[in-house]
Amino acid sequence: MSATAAVLPTGTEIMQHLVQSAGAAREPAADMADLAEVIRTLMAVEARRDTRVRLGGNLFDVVITGSCPEAYAAVALMDKIQGGCGPVIEDPESGWLYWLVPPGSASQWAPHSHAVCLSAPHTITLPTLHRTMPPGPYWHRPSASDRLVPTGPLREALAQLRPEPTPHAALAARLGITS
Repeated sequence: MSATAAVLPTGTEIMQHLVQSAGAAREPAADMADLAEVIRTLMAVEARRDTRVRLGGNLFDVVITGSCPEAYAAVALMDKIQGGCGPVIEDPESGWLYWLVPPGSASQWAPHSHAVCLSAPHTITLPTLHRTMPPGPYWHRPSASDRLVPTGPLREALAQLRPEPTPHAALAARLGITS
């Protein structure tokens, strides 16, 4: 071995470095609180309890539209595009559909005349997975673990079909936004 050759660390030295770089043993990882919240939320929904969740993060954002024949036509169109539309919640009391879209969508959503996209700090109540009829909010299209509604095709469908009434004024009033 030449004098200039590097000396490789031993297995013990590598383990010591990994332990030291991991931080305090009792200090949870920064994202563990979020993960615990997600798990509690999913367990509550699975246990047939409605549960309130924060939008954004790693879960989903939400696009809100009116609940009307044109919106149902958009669901049917998304069924064709996706081979089964991603999750959509209907709230008969408010007259809205909530389309669950990929997280981060709200930051990329340009103003739309027939829909609003929201993320954190807003929340949404997810109905139990088994509620597919009123009373109260229910799954118009049940949540499938493998998909959300893609925003590009949804945006185009909503622009074409124009569901009414639009949620803009009602959301602004609910959120206390004045012009």
